[in-house]
Amino acid sequence: MFHLTLSQVAVTVPVSSDLSLRRSAFKAPNLNFWDKSCSPVLTLDLKANSSRLRSQNVVCMSVQQASVPKVSVSPLDLEDAKETPLNLYKPKEPYTATIVSVERLVGPKAPGETCHIVIDHGGNVPYWEGQSYGVIPPGENPKKPGAPHNVRLYSIASTRYGDFFDGKTASLCVRRAVYYDPETGREDPSKNGVCSNFLCNSKPGDKIKITGPSGKIMLLPEEDPNATHIMIATGTGVAPFRGYLRRMFMESVPTYKFGGLAWLFLGVANSDSLLYDDEFSKYLKDYPNNFRFDRALSREQKNKKGGKMYVQDKIEEYSDEIFKLLDNGAHIYFCGLRGMMPGIQDTLKRVAEQRGESWEEKLSQLKKNKQWHVEVY
Repeated sequence: MFHLTLSQVAVTVPVSSDLSLRRSAFKAPNLNFWDKSCSPVLTLDLKANSSRLRSQNVVCMSVQQASVPKVSVSPLDLEDAKETPLNLYKPKEPYTATIVSVERLVGPKAPGETCHIVIDHGGNVPYWEGQSYGVIPPGENPKKPGAPHNVRLYSIASTRYGDFFDGKTASLCVRRAVYYDPETGREDPSKNGVCSNFLCNSKPGDKIKITGPSGKIMLLPEEDPNATHIMIATGTGVAPFRGYLRRMFMESVPTYKFGGLAWLFLGVANSDSLLYDDEFSKYLKDYPNNFRFDRALSREQKNKKGGKMYVQDKIEEYSDEIFKLLDNGAHIYFCGLRGMMPGIQDTLKRVAEQRGESWEEKLSQLKKNKQWHVEVY
């Protein structure tokens, strides 16, 4: 993360083609800009890379010069495409990419493990924010002997420029799927998720077969840079929204100057389960008029009825404001487990009825106006 303070020293290095040096820019809690003249390209975690940095050209940046704490991106011709990139690589002819890094995102008290995985596609599999990649795990399909595994889709958790702002990587947010026998309580590796465990177990330099990109439903509409975007996620469903928010608040994109409102609702089990929280908290601090962030922690917070706090409870808490924003043209997005939608729909229907409105009619109008975006799995 980028912190514009004078209390600590920061270093930046040019983006290297060496995969061992190309660490994820989302995780740099110890970095700040120092008061000397320089120009950052990529920031690296000091502790993890101190020995490597001795041979690099260290540069810094003046706080006075850093009037806008945004990062330059390239190549800018990624903005020129008139058509959405779709299915450039198909299951029968996937692209072989390279794992750059795999980092655990959650704390020790989080139920389960979620990883941030950076993939180097060399600029050969371009995508837009809100799209997905398919991943074909290695091995044989147990249901089709001799055939490869089926494709698993994952929402991309970075902008088209990737975590290193050079258009050559994409990031995935993956929760390891683990099965526990209900009788013994022990893990049964034979029933664990094949693809999620392959991804979370990967090491830098490993090869990965990807397809896509796919999907148009979750593309970020950019016709109106002052629009309102309400984003509702559970767990790894936050992936596309991380891409949106990096584009809005972290990257300096000449063709997209966001001046609207982005409002993120994220539902997870507890504080240790929060994903990209440092990143989102930084936007909240730097852009208080353009970003709102509400967390629903089901194991730590209570709703107004004394039950567990879920995202639909947060939506109900702000329902009047949300409905007014929707009436004024706001886009609303939902991403996460399929099971999140019935509770959210019931809440929205109840709120609509309390307002004397028909939810069915309102939903139909939202879909007609292309304000309603849903991607669940």
